[in-house]
Amino acid sequence: MPTTKLKEFLDAHGVAHCIIPHPLAFTATSVAGAAHIHGKEMAKTVVVNLDGHLAMAVVPATRKVDLELLRQAAGAVSAKLADEREFIGDFPECEPGAMPPFGNLYGMRVFVESHLAADEQIAFNAGSHTELISMAYKDFERLVHPKLVEM
Repeated sequence: MPTTKLKEFLDAHGVAHCIIPHPLAFTATSVAGAAHIHGKEMAKTVVVNLDGHLAMAVVPATRKVDLELLRQAAGAVSAKLADEREFIGDFPECEPGAMPPFGNLYGMRVFVESHLAADEQIAFNAGSHTELISMAYKDFERLVHPKLVEM
C-alpha cells in the first residue's frame, strides 16, 4: 500500500494512478526490472543537501545526480548527497530509500532531470520496496511543481 499521505493527496486531486506491486528490490534499476518498467521512466528519488537545506533530486533509474549541475541550477553554493541520518525522520511512512518524489508533501524543493519530463508516464517508489506508482508525468508536474534541470 502506498503511503497514506501520498494516496490521499493523489485521490484528493483526482489523479489517475496505478499501483504496481513487484518483488522486493532496493536499487532503482532492480526495481524497474522487477516491475517491468523501462529504466528511463523509473524515477529515482535522491535526497540532497543544498546549502544546508534538504531537497529532492529526481533522475531516471539509469542515471546519477550530477551534483555540480544541480548546484548551479539551484543557485546554491554547495550541493552534496544527504546522509540518511539527515532525513530518516522526515519520511515516517516510508521505508528507508523508498521515498516518493513528492517533496511538496515533505517541505522540500524538487528538481527533476529533464529526460523524465519527456515521457508521458512516470513511475516511482510508493514508500515501500515492493510497490511503485505509475501516473501521467503532466499530473506529477502539476502537483509537485518541480524545477526541470539537466543533471
